[in-house]
Amino acid sequence: MLIYFGIILVAAFLFQGLLGLKQIKNFSKTFHHLRVQAPVAIGKNPKKLRAGTLILIAVKDDGTIVEAQMMKGVTIFAKFKELKALKNQNLAEVAASYDQLRKFDKLTRVCLLDAYRNYVSYKVNKLAPEDFDGSVKIWSLPMVEKIKSMYYKALGNRRKKQMN
Repeated sequence: MLIYFGIILVAAFLFQGLLGLKQIKNFSKTFHHLRVQAPVAIGKNPKKLRAGTLILIAVKDDGTIVEAQMMKGVTIFAKFKELKALKNQNLAEVAASYDQLRKFDKLTRVCLLDAYRNYVSYKVNKLAPEDFDGSVKIWSLPMVEKIKSMYYKALGNRRKKQMN
């Protein structure tokens, strides 16, 4: 019985990892789509037990929002959806206007303000264009890091036993 529980647990972990990779692929595709149009400001509001939010905003040099996409959700099934209310607006005006921010829920507001802060940092050269790199490095994912650390720990324990 305990073996079946372990097998189910491992299968669920692997399934979650595969779906997480699919979500990362969705992020990369959306980021590339927006990056072709203009530089992209990224705002995030990660949560553990509540819905986390991620917003990608393609912004022209004059601050005009070309397109905005938002991913909000608790599970790995969350996908990006277009925020039509931000299209052709000025990012600075939206971030500074209480009335315009009030149109969005709290998670979106926090995420939008984080994206604006990142955009300002980019404009004053505190962020390099390389910081907006949207490529996915699979070997640095948390799941892979955990497996690598378990492997190296087991390898170290085995070497200690061989020396004794």
